[in-house]
Amino acid sequence: MDPEHKRTVFILSVSSDIGMNLMDKYLSEGANVIGTYRNKQFFQNFKKKPNVKLLEVDLENSNHLHRASNYFSENNIKWDLLILSNGTMEPIGPFMDLDDDKWETSIISNAIMPCRILKSLYPFRSKKQIPSVCFFAGGGTNGTFTNYSSYCLSKIFLIKMCELLDDEVSDLKTFILGPGYTKTKIHNETINAKNKAGKNLEKTLNFFDTEGTSMDDIYDSIEWCVKNSKKSIGGRNFSIVHDNWKDTTDDLINRLENDNNLYKLRRLGN
Repeated sequence: MDPEHKRTVFILSVSSDIGMNLMDKYLSEGANVIGTYRNKQFFQNFKKKPNVKLLEVDLENSNHLHRASNYFSENNIKWDLLILSNGTMEPIGPFMDLDDDKWETSIISNAIMPCRILKSLYPFRSKKQIPSVCFFAGGGTNGTFTNYSSYCLSKIFLIKMCELLDDEVSDLKTFILGPGYTKTKIHNETINAKNKAGKNLEKTLNFFDTEGTSMDDIYDSIEWCVKNSKKSIGGRNFSIVHDNWKDTTDDLINRLENDNNLYKLRRLGN
């Protein structure tokens, strides 16, 4: 990347805990940040910072879909990195007990709308280098995520969508990161759900006694993906906690470049 180039970073749901921390990280490096929020209270409490533009985007409101792309168009802005950090685990509970409309709305806001926003922003990508797109994955990739069907299915959708985008779009590097347990307010949804959360309630309560994944590791893993090639990173699902991306040797990169199936959604023993 050109060291003189000042990056523009778009963060979907900058009002999330991960989004807020990433905003501060990218501002500290001198980047411009454009972020979206849903909660008007967040905007009212936000302390204005230089090089930040906030846009109100409610992912459950289709009329908000083009607010971000309109801003890029009207201001002739090009982005270098998209970070799609939105997410809700609700509704929580056995599928047969859930309200159908809430279940469907969750999948739309977790999976469909971020992809549509990415598509609307694609024309405004930077041409200085291949821009990067970062999604986040959650529970259910290696087993069931009982009582969290809408959230689990949304993340599986995004994992496969990353691979499809990598294959179809030559000038985007799209990847998805699994942060593991991170101390964010999304876990309040599990606590509030109580017994509807099943076994995950106890796991979540026990988690708060642990350190969890650091925001530094989330930022560093994104930057590791950004700096490496599309061939080694594109279309893959990395675990921030379990994959050896911190290794300073090139062994992992070499393995990735020589195995197109590594860290992708596959049927075991295919």
